[in-house]
Amino acid sequence: MLQYVKKSLLLLLVCLYINATAQQEIKVMSFNIRLDVASDGENRWDARRDKVAALMNYYEADFIGAQEVQHHQLQYLLTVLKRYSSIGVGRDDGKEAGEYSNIFYNKEKFDVLQQSTFWLSPTPDSVSFGWNANCRRVCTYGLFQDKKTKQKLWVFNTHFDHLGDTARLESAKLITEKIQQLTSNTHPIILTGDFNSKPTEAPAVYMTSHFRSARDNSQEKAYGPADTWNGFAFNKKPDGCIDYIFMSQHSSATVKKFATITDSYDMKYPSDHFPILATIVLKK
Repeated sequence: MLQYVKKSLLLLLVCLYINATAQQEIKVMSFNIRLDVASDGENRWDARRDKVAALMNYYEADFIGAQEVQHHQLQYLLTVLKRYSSIGVGRDDGKEAGEYSNIFYNKEKFDVLQQSTFWLSPTPDSVSFGWNANCRRVCTYGLFQDKKTKQKLWVFNTHFDHLGDTARLESAKLITEKIQQLTSNTHPIILTGDFNSKPTEAPAVYMTSHFRSARDNSQEKAYGPADTWNGFAFNKKPDGCIDYIFMSQHSSATVKKFATITDSYDMKYPSDHFPILATIVLKK
């Protein structure tokens, strides 16, 4: 009897070990940090940049898909986000000009195996405006590998146009097509971004028909409000869920929990968008 119990216990421990090593938890954030513009007054970048950096450091996401990042903002953040590096280019010249939709990643845990940026336009391989877009828009992506487990995953990050309705819908279609071409669904796929589209509007509907929304598929009830755009208006209800974290439909990855982070200081928000954070379980 004792021998049977020992064998059963050993088998249980082996099963637990296999289960633990066959899956991995990562944290993914999407955060529109708001560009540096003097007209923001008390919410200008130099008055809140340390709050943005502190938030990023505190929540310790493995990947942060950031939007509206100007080159000098990126340089500052990389000096204070000690565990992070970044991939991405400026949208106006493919180098440093204009806003980045870059991806910060934990360089202590992950290596970059492949990276690139394409423009949301009919000519995605060159610096260009897309359809009726008011600004040039991009999608940055990378293939990452965990240094310990060797688990690979794709991370994409984007920012859709705020005025061009055709541009937003066509951008959704282009990103979906590009992801299918680039990845072949061989590894988990995560897409973060400010889509400038509410859940009932065409671009968001298109995305949710091709990908799984982390907010909608969280095993635990999503924490915090659904609306993510606050406009720096501390005493006003936020208006609009326009920031998302998506995953491929065919991936075995699951969302353990999801949060909209409404942290504030001195009755101010770090950005005019709330960051969103998903804890995702990757299965080999």
